[in-house]
Amino acid sequence: MCLAIPGKIIKKIDTEQVEVLLGGIKKKVRIDLLPQVSVGDYVLVHAGYAITKIKEKEAEEVIRAWEEIQS
Repeated sequence: MCLAIPGKIIKKIDTEQVEVLLGGIKKKVRIDLLPQVSVGDYVLVHAGYAITKIKEKEAEEVIRAWEEIQS
């Protein structure tokens, strides 16, 4: 079982990396599997890699669920 975290791409660093906002934390993420992503897209991040692009609504639902679990 793997765990992937939704994040929003806030900056494209180069053709291999982006900066993603994950729960208020900025993190560099590799985009080898999703070279077509752009700033503003939401992705699922696992082990430092963006593994799939998701819709904003889906990302927000997962983020809300995580926040409920933590409180």
